[in-house]
Amino acid sequence: MKSRVAWSGDSGVAVEAVAASVAVLAALLGSGAGGPDRSDPAAADAQRDADPLRDLAEGLLDGLAEVARLEARTAALKVQLAADYARAGRFLAPPAGSVRDRAVQEMALVAEVACVLTVSERTAGALLSEARALTTALPLTWAALRAGTISWQHARILIEETSGLDSAGAASLEGHFLDPAAPGAARGCAAGELVPSRFRAKTRTWRERHHPESIEARHTVSVADRRVEFVPDRDGMAWLSARLP
Repeated sequence: MKSRVAWSGDSGVAVEAVAASVAVLAALLGSGAGGPDRSDPAAADAQRDADPLRDLAEGLLDGLAEVARLEARTAALKVQLAADYARAGRFLAPPAGSVRDRAVQEMALVAEVACVLTVSERTAGALLSEARALTTALPLTWAALRAGTISWQHARILIEETSGLDSAGAASLEGHFLDPAAPGAARGCAAGELVPSRFRAKTRTWRERHHPESIEARHTVSVADRRVEFVPDRDGMAWLSARLP
């Protein structure tokens, strides 16, 4: 399926970011391909003092770092395309005459995305929900993902930890971790330099300390969402998990 319709300006920006990372990787791959200029005495001396194996190792690490940025920027492009598609699909759909009609239209959107990405409808639905949150409610997170300074995992953590917060609370949480100029901004490593598990622990701790509702009130609401899940596994085994008070 090929489209000749121009994408949105935001999608174009995301494509340019991906292209920039690809260009950096291409430059890393081609660096030094021609070898030193042997007619230049200074270059010859530098070549004798060089450590090719160390240079190779450092170049590979630089490549891995750029691939990480590329993955984040590619995730941002995927999110932007999903958000744009959802927006276009809602404009194309006829007015919903009932709640059921609206649900059917949403299911059709999810099914199309699931088919194109070859994922389950549950996964596609989660992507569309995350895309909406990122592009409409979390501007700092969205900008950091597009810049490649945080990973998709970090972005998802911020989406999850800001869910249930009002707009002011969500802005405060992401500002604390992503805006160095914010009052009381997080110190130490930048958000994108923390492993996801550590970053989740820090964001959750901040959320618990600054949530406008008491833990007792939130617990009362969350108890209604308690559940047990059964997931079949290979070799005749299964996973049993529970979300309990």
